[in-house]
Amino acid sequence: MRNMEFKEQMHEYSVWRAKLVQAVEMYHQWRSRYGMNDPHSADTILNILDGLQSDKITLAFVAEFSRGKTELINALFFAETGVRLLPSSPGRTTMSPTELFHDEKGGNYIRLLNIESRLEDISLAEFKKNPDRWTQIDLDCDSPTQMQEAFKELVATKQVDRDIADKLGLWNEREAAEQGIINPEKIEIPCWRHALISFPHPLLKEGLSILDTPGLNALGTEPELTLSMLPNAQAIIFVLAADTGVTKSDLEMWHNHVCHNRGGSKQGLAVVMNKIDAMWDDLADENGYDDSIRSQIKTSATTLKVNENVIFPVSAKQALLAKVKSDESLLEKSRLAALENYLANDILKQRKNILLGTITRDIGFLVNESSNLTGASFANAVAQLDEFKKIDFQNADMTGKLMAETRDRQNLYMANVENFQASRRVFAVQAQMLIDSFAKEKIDGIIKTTKHDMAKSLTTYGMKQNIRKLFDELRDLLQDSVDITNETRRLVKAIHKKFKDEYGFKEIEPQLFSIKQYQIELEQIFDEGEAFRSSAKTTMSEQSIVINKLYSTLIAKARNILRQAHADATTWSNGVLTPLMHQIKDHKKQIEGRLQMLRKINESKDSITENIASLEAELGPLKRQSEELAIIINAMQLDVGS
Repeated sequence: MRNMEFKEQMHEYSVWRAKLVQAVEMYHQWRSRYGMNDPHSADTILNILDGLQSDKITLAFVAEFSRGKTELINALFFAETGVRLLPSSPGRTTMSPTELFHDEKGGNYIRLLNIESRLEDISLAEFKKNPDRWTQIDLDCDSPTQMQEAFKELVATKQVDRDIADKLGLWNEREAAEQGIINPEKIEIPCWRHALISFPHPLLKEGLSILDTPGLNALGTEPELTLSMLPNAQAIIFVLAADTGVTKSDLEMWHNHVCHNRGGSKQGLAVVMNKIDAMWDDLADENGYDDSIRSQIKTSATTLKVNENVIFPVSAKQALLAKVKSDESLLEKSRLAALENYLANDILKQRKNILLGTITRDIGFLVNESSNLTGASFANAVAQLDEFKKIDFQNADMTGKLMAETRDRQNLYMANVENFQASRRVFAVQAQMLIDSFAKEKIDGIIKTTKHDMAKSLTTYGMKQNIRKLFDELRDLLQDSVDITNETRRLVKAIHKKFKDEYGFKEIEPQLFSIKQYQIELEQIFDEGEAFRSSAKTTMSEQSIVINKLYSTLIAKARNILRQAHADATTWSNGVLTPLMHQIKDHKKQIEGRLQMLRKINESKDSITENIASLEAELGPLKRQSEELAIIINAMQLDVGS
């Protein structure tokens, strides 16, 4: 069936990623085999491997209540179970944000975080690190019925006093009044704040992860969803109902929680116009039905400001039924195939390009260096062989002269080493200044002061002023780092230029540390916070817990960005001069080899032919080293210049 195409492409993606992992592992082994490994390059490569092996394709499904979003997930991914695996019957709407994935080590389970955890100043990310805080239900994967029964917890609710709902950020008096609810004694709230589901579905085992987010209210009261989880998804599938089109709450969710997370590019963003079966009319002809769908697509595209080709009209309900009953004509009528093709082709292709870009950015420099050094070693060996073939070694003066020249080179090499060590000491002082500019103590001092001020002012205006103060101070801290970064970059360039100009080293463009990305990300956080704050209706102005969660989330993100800057600056400073060190080591190896060969020829002039033959034999391993690297570079799909 059509869903097999997505499964097959997901499998192909998984195989492709495994081959990429294998190629990076081969490169790591190659560096070790030929003595090019060092702590910096090893850490860089191991981090890349860890990222590739833990890579997931995350699809986030976002919609207001009753748009058929969970039914769409069932139809796309879980139809082969023969049951409606995730609860999506009328009146049984998923209440808590839910993540589906495969946890190979943890097993098969549902983990549920109680709604009262909202009162704690702990992020969802921190809660996930502590399984003991979750209620766990084990899953029997051989029994879809048992799983289906267990999944009913996702729609569980309970009645609580109004003041408790208020504290949890789940009661809004104005919204309730609009719905005719005045002074209720009890409020219905979700039992669970968040759900994690792990089971070995083939797609999940291949690395697919699904995020199911319920309603505007959930997004409006869980900042971490909007500010962290949605931006990290490879694709956001925004679900509308075909019979209602884009409603006011749909539009608010789109602008403030969906569109903003794509950085304005709308890449990896699809709109599903679900429930087209509500437009089926046995009395109307097929052309009239198609015209109605096209008209709704056109209107929705104009309202959402997206291209019509990323809007997919479907009937998730009929698609699920068609797959369970193997009804090809009904499946075709459900129009699910176009959405499946989009996920299989566009999203997976985008993810491939992202991974290849990461490989190029993080180890492309190392691979270029390896290629340059290997090529230079082979070229030097060939040049030395050609030189020796032309020399009259019967002439003692000539041999002595060659020995003297080589010793002069050796003396120059010693000077190189001394200059390199001196340059490295100067650089170490400058690099430490750069690293210290991102010191945890500086950042936490700023954050601690701001949080203290926030605790005293829980109005929207007060919070806004405090967060502005926080970001102004973090910007000032970053600006100091910018100045130090520029000075450090100039020093690195000067060191490389010195060794090229004075000692004839091969020019290798140094990998320079850049602070720009951290600046951009920090500014984005403030923009996201402003959009989020203004989006959550009156809840934001009345419920201090939501406001506090919002700014705690922003602070955590800001801290993580600056912590990453600190780690990246440390890693960069440890490795930026490594290519020079490798050239010096290679230079030493060439000089020592040349001296040894001249001594052997000088001591036994009868064996010149044998020594020449020995030199020729040494070309073989060097050539093989270069050929192995070329194969690895090809396997990593890198474009490396000579």
